[in-house]
Amino acid sequence: MREDAAPLIELRNVCKQFGPTRALHNVSLKVRAGEVHALIGENGAGKSTLMKILSGAYRTDSGAIYASGRPCSIDSPSAAFREGIAMIYQELMLAPHLSVEENLNLGNERTTCGFVRSQREHIAAALDLLGHPDLPLDVPVRSLSIGMQQMTEIARALMRDSRVLIMDEPTSSLSAADAQALFEAIRRLRERGIAVVYISHFLEEVFDIADSYTVLRDGEVAGSGTVADVDMDQIIHMMVGRALTEMFPQTPHPIGEPVLEVRDLSGKILPKEVTFSLRKGEILGVAGLVGAGRSETLRSIFGLLTASAGTLRVRSVSMPARKMTPPRALLYRLDFLSEDRKGEGLALSMTVADNTTLSSLRRFARAKGWGLLRLRREQERVRVWIADLNIRCQGPTQPIRDLSGGNQQKVALARMLEQGADVLLLDEPTRGIDVGSKAEIYQLIGRLAADGKGIVLVSSYLPELLGVCDTLCVMHRGRMTPPRPVYEWTEPEIMRVAVAGVV
Repeated sequence: MREDAAPLIELRNVCKQFGPTRALHNVSLKVRAGEVHALIGENGAGKSTLMKILSGAYRTDSGAIYASGRPCSIDSPSAAFREGIAMIYQELMLAPHLSVEENLNLGNERTTCGFVRSQREHIAAALDLLGHPDLPLDVPVRSLSIGMQQMTEIARALMRDSRVLIMDEPTSSLSAADAQALFEAIRRLRERGIAVVYISHFLEEVFDIADSYTVLRDGEVAGSGTVADVDMDQIIHMMVGRALTEMFPQTPHPIGEPVLEVRDLSGKILPKEVTFSLRKGEILGVAGLVGAGRSETLRSIFGLLTASAGTLRVRSVSMPARKMTPPRALLYRLDFLSEDRKGEGLALSMTVADNTTLSSLRRFARAKGWGLLRLRREQERVRVWIADLNIRCQGPTQPIRDLSGGNQQKVALARMLEQGADVLLLDEPTRGIDVGSKAEIYQLIGRLAADGKGIVLVSSYLPELLGVCDTLCVMHRGRMTPPRPVYEWTEPEIMRVAVAGVV
């Protein structure tokens, strides 16, 4: 990459407003050939809006876009494709029932006399560039790992002769091995002169893969430059406007008697004789690779998956694990936060108030929980949570889909707190959330532990587990190690157990 080379894509003084909300103000960005440019910022900072403008999903209110030094108009996704720009969304845009080859051809069809021509030679060139020439073409794309599905989508973009790839949180659902394979593919693309705009909340990835950066804060550019010239603390300060001197705030929380005991839990999907005890005020971390059985264990405890064996003891009540159901779990003041915030954790078509009170509507109803809802009382209660958890929104009646990821996650946590759970099963609670919101959620978890809540925290981010938890266990192929105090673990040891199952 040459610093004096003309940018492949340049945005100058771009502005965008949605009603009274100013999403972008005078934002400028340059992306050169053979460059990985990191776009960084908190949830709601304007990153997605800016990339939707660049990919043709939104139009600018003012400002200009230049492609290879000439002004251009990108008013639709097809116009973006013509300029060589392709967007790889966090939620992959694939047809799962179609084969890999059929997905690669979607939108790229070439015909002769009305008949679709084979493009296997073109496909082979794209896969070879990504370092995956042996990717099977005849299998349904749903049979591939998430990492290989992502490679399929990148290959489809390359078949359109894209020169600029926008990747939105590309590693959020990837295993460590798939993430490394992605980074290797990005390096190959960079060597071929293809530019990558890389959006991520994992700052260590930015320093690993990116050449340059732009930081957005409140819809404006807070800083930009070469990654080699800054450190992580400087980036964080640009993002949040303050120094996060304590990324993992420590709240003293005494640990008491057991509030959840799991004995010999097994399931049809992965968990194998899982045994552990969770105490009042304890934060128990669960590490392991994607597919090791961490999520399945929490879902079996909550009753979303039916266990085949084992016993649970909650609030001094013992029962066979197979008899646990979500309504019964809520009755015993045990609650679950899904890793799939948009698919399971929230009702995106409903409001902040609706999502906060879904588990506890009876307390807002007349006639001892069976009458009409007292909506004013409900909204007053939700305003308390909005203030208490620092949820950035217009009010209880705002649709939750309009909130940033971090604020959506706070609403999901508010629902658990309003429901009154004593045991919280948190599955990847900070996935896809910016560093500032992460620190606030860590502080909230510590506060909940200080209030006597028992918390099981599943996370793929090892610094999070080591910084937040009191005890830690590791899962490997459905089996869980006995919990140990977190100070007895190191990151290399956790990875060794997660990969090899050796304690």
